[in-house]
Amino acid sequence: MDTRANIWALRSAEPADVEAIAELRATVMRSDLERLGRFDEHRVRQRLRDSFSPRHTSVIVADGVFAGCVTLRPAGDGRWLEHFYLAPLLQGRGLGSAVLRALLERTDADGVPVRLNVLQGSAARRLYERHGFTVEAQDPIDVYMVRRPNTGVRGT
Repeated sequence: MDTRANIWALRSAEPADVEAIAELRATVMRSDLERLGRFDEHRVRQRLRDSFSPRHTSVIVADGVFAGCVTLRPAGDGRWLEHFYLAPLLQGRGLGSAVLRALLERTDADGVPVRLNVLQGSAARRLYERHGFTVEAQDPIDVYMVRRPNTGVRGT
């Protein structure tokens, strides 16, 4: 089975997407949260439900099926990137880079920085660094990163 996403698109999230996204979040974050001693079967889903904003969330559709999601919401002088999850079979195959590149083209056009946080030790940090994000602050659980507009960094 070819697990590379050949054709992908973003569509606006709808309120009905919340449970599929909450389940994906629990699956994707489980190993990092367990490693940090922070996994809670209920809380991992409820935190998504509590902060879900269909208005600022896009569902990633790859080859016609639900493949993940990403939220890019206004925050202060820029945007906050959060809830960026891909189905495990599609991770490491270029889809995350393609989606992130498309989002960053938008924020560069707007001339605004993008901020995010990633769990300490998460493999996702390498993706963000390849796209020009740098560490702004960190604590024992989270690494807070920022990417200024038009950094000239082209992710792969």
